[in-house]
Amino acid sequence: MCWTCFSTTAAPDEPELPSRHLESPSMTPQNKAAARRAKPAKTSKAGDASDAKQQQLEGFTLDHGAELTTNQGLRIPDNHNSLKAGRRGPTLLEDFILREKITHFDHERIPERVVHARGEAAHGYFQVYKSMSQFTSADFLQDPEAKTPVFVRFSTVAGSRGSADTVRDVRGFAVKFYTREGNYDLVGNNVPVFFIQDAMKFPDLIHAVKPEPHHEMPQAASAHDTFWDFASLMPETTHMLMWAMSDRAIPRSLRMMEGFGVHTFRLVNARGESHFVKFHWKPKLGIHGLAWDEAQKIAGKDPDFHRRDLWEAIENGDFPEWELGVQMIPEGKEGTLGFDLLDPTKLIPEEMVPVQKIGRMVLNRNPDNFFAETEQVAFHPGHLVPGIDFTNDPLLQGRLFSYTDTQISRLGGANFHELPINKGVCPFHNFQRDGMHRQTIARGQVAYEPNTLGTGAEFRVDGDSAGFQSYPDADYEAPKLRRRSHTFDDHFTQARLFFESQSAPEKEHIVAAFRFELSKVEVPAIRQRMVDNLAHVDEKLARRVAEPLGIGEPDARAAAGRAGFREHRIHLPIEESPALSMAGTGDGSIRTRKIAILVADGIDSASLKPIREALEQAGAQCKVVGPRLGSVVSGSKRQVDTNATFANMPSVMFDAVLVPAGAEGARALAASGDAVHFVLEAFKHCKAVCTVGEGVQLLSTLGIAADTPADSLPPGVVVAATPVTNLGDASAAQQIAQDFVAAIAKHRHWDRPNIDAVPA
Repeated sequence: MCWTCFSTTAAPDEPELPSRHLESPSMTPQNKAAARRAKPAKTSKAGDASDAKQQQLEGFTLDHGAELTTNQGLRIPDNHNSLKAGRRGPTLLEDFILREKITHFDHERIPERVVHARGEAAHGYFQVYKSMSQFTSADFLQDPEAKTPVFVRFSTVAGSRGSADTVRDVRGFAVKFYTREGNYDLVGNNVPVFFIQDAMKFPDLIHAVKPEPHHEMPQAASAHDTFWDFASLMPETTHMLMWAMSDRAIPRSLRMMEGFGVHTFRLVNARGESHFVKFHWKPKLGIHGLAWDEAQKIAGKDPDFHRRDLWEAIENGDFPEWELGVQMIPEGKEGTLGFDLLDPTKLIPEEMVPVQKIGRMVLNRNPDNFFAETEQVAFHPGHLVPGIDFTNDPLLQGRLFSYTDTQISRLGGANFHELPINKGVCPFHNFQRDGMHRQTIARGQVAYEPNTLGTGAEFRVDGDSAGFQSYPDADYEAPKLRRRSHTFDDHFTQARLFFESQSAPEKEHIVAAFRFELSKVEVPAIRQRMVDNLAHVDEKLARRVAEPLGIGEPDARAAAGRAGFREHRIHLPIEESPALSMAGTGDGSIRTRKIAILVADGIDSASLKPIREALEQAGAQCKVVGPRLGSVVSGSKRQVDTNATFANMPSVMFDAVLVPAGAEGARALAASGDAVHFVLEAFKHCKAVCTVGEGVQLLSTLGIAADTPADSLPPGVVVAATPVTNLGDASAAQQIAQDFVAAIAKHRHWDRPNIDAVPA
């Protein structure tokens, strides 16, 4: 291990970097934010290496210069005109400046990822709570004072790079730790299990879910024949399908979803003792999802919804935070669980093995350049550090080959580890040489081991006890064969556990998702096979899914008679696992929640002001939405600035809606179809809605009036009288805000009745 690579000062022989632009009044908000990100990090205290990666990247970062040059450094006098034979003559082949510019432009795209092409990322740090030396020798899990730099990329799986953020899909959750012992990549998803058990089926799975090859449709969607044909013939997908049809697959924010390592790994301590481990990322803001109708509308209104949300939160200083949790099982005790830890379609219920929270991760800096960092970052589950090791999970074993192979194809050769975002912050040395885009200049005549010519003494690495040691797993069987262990054969018990663990609204959403997806399948036999499989999860679920699909009753016996079906069932000591539900998660705050305040000329600004202030003090972000940008005039002739319009910021962009008092303003809003639709749509999506005074007019379509008793109001709706504010007493306004905050803190009121009847 080398501490010198974490020094907070540049080495004496490093050239001084160009100074960054300082903030000035004429700079745009975006440039000001960029300047703040670029300021040199403060000197860290001993043991804190959280700035090490940022300092390393500074050496590769280029600012806007005062002049334009070619890539060779030649100053360009004219960037508007090519070299011609006369003013109206042909462009000359000798125009090397034009050729360089056009040639570079023609090669600016690299192959997108086959899966996880659509993504966004951020920098941050990880900090362990206490030493984990009892379980692992991994250095970054030892010192509670040390902060390890991380780069985290979130992604969808199926869609291409230009697809929308809010499609129904699994989300990638990949973390690169820049540790003192090398880079460690925890490459997981926001779901703890996967569709398949063996990597042999991965190409088939992805070919099935991708757009159908004869017409390249649909984009970023599983609702089509080839996917469900595959899934209905592969019962092992059933558990994952339950997660994919749940609200986990349409997260409200990347900041509000869990992450999982998916596979079982090993933690190995300095004595060589092993514990099996499952990794979890628990978001501080809780786990929250969108309504399906809302997700589809957002995809059209703002395809960058999740990307924008993450970027803006970090720019505003609302740094996303997760806690790293582990489920550990001592070597030799894994057989007591009743299922096989090597099966990636299985999870360990938290009620059986509690998650221990061992550290936290904070994302506090956006990338300076999307392509150079987010697009070129290369993750690999085979990037390990001492103290963490693999298991024989057959899906994980296949990933160990696939990730290196795909990076070579995508990033142009074997030297992708030398790209700045992929470089470790500790020294590296080996005898790998040459290849495309090699950057390291290796001195000397020696490029092999063992040797004596490098230093004059024999250099040999042959059975050293230092460095990474693979765990000596002796649990191997003979002979070689292409078969799957019978311990992988149960495909339905944990799927049933997941479904039974959901709240009533979550179950309804799963039913609706299956109905939507299968309604897009044109071949009735595929729809029938799928509901037959679901009958082995829950008969009522299968019947309800089948009702509108124009097929027969679910037939569990028919499913049992098909190839690929397995009779084996495991026994779990629990029938429900509350930890599998999203309900009631989070810290109970409304931090970073977006509130729309609807305004028109004539609203009551006096009563609005203390309510808005109270919401913002609680951590909410309020935007004033009106019929036009600029401002409206209140009933007291005060100017109220507007941030957005009903057209450019519809209700699906917000978490809650506030309609202020004011007779004239309420009449204007009630006469606006856009404003009424805004409120009704938010109500239909089960968001918190608060009306003050005459603002209740916008709820008249729902049969809600100012005199509607509080206990008769739908869940999450606050109807308040106009508070008196001209006597200096703001208590009434503060009470309104408190009631509204309590409604927003529940995220969504999924138990709101009769929302299907709402015209929005």
